[in-house]
Amino acid sequence: MANSEPNLIAPARMVFFMWLIFTVNNIVQIELTNFGILPRNWWGLIGIVTAPYLHGSLDHLISNTVPLLILGGVLYYFYAAIASAVFYTCYFLTNILVWLFARPNIHIGASGLIYGFAAFLITYGIVKKDLKSIIISLITVFLYGGMIYGVLPVNYMMSWESHFFGALSGILIAVRLGRRKEKAY
Repeated sequence: MANSEPNLIAPARMVFFMWLIFTVNNIVQIELTNFGILPRNWWGLIGIVTAPYLHGSLDHLISNTVPLLILGGVLYYFYAAIASAVFYTCYFLTNILVWLFARPNIHIGASGLIYGFAAFLITYGIVKKDLKSIIISLITVFLYGGMIYGVLPVNYMMSWESHFFGALSGILIAVRLGRRKEKAY
């Protein structure tokens, strides 16, 4: 069985800071969203670190909070041994790819990380082929399979690029770690 409580702290801590930054931003009335990722702009490099903590509205924040807690919780609970590697790969690789290849708009929010977690959980079950990972993969597809439409450039008000590169990052790390022989939990 995997470690539970200590590992579930990581996604909860991220959500705490997302809410704290959003609340402070609204009280102080500073436009922190300017610290998002601005592709191919030196100022926009700061967004590689800050963008997942920044949200443009309460709806945006809530829509990132719930799946981040659920998918992050599943990741850290069931795959404790590799969860941090998955987290940091999805976090940084997604944001670097957005900075390199996305439209020249400011990109904010944690949805790239969410897409990375979902893609990892789905792909890891396919690659690893053990019963637990396959079940987690199937449940993730059932609960979050509709997210696939978010990687398409349908709504230009959202960063579909973050979704796409998050999913790509999750797939890449799942394939890389899924080919290892040691257990991830």
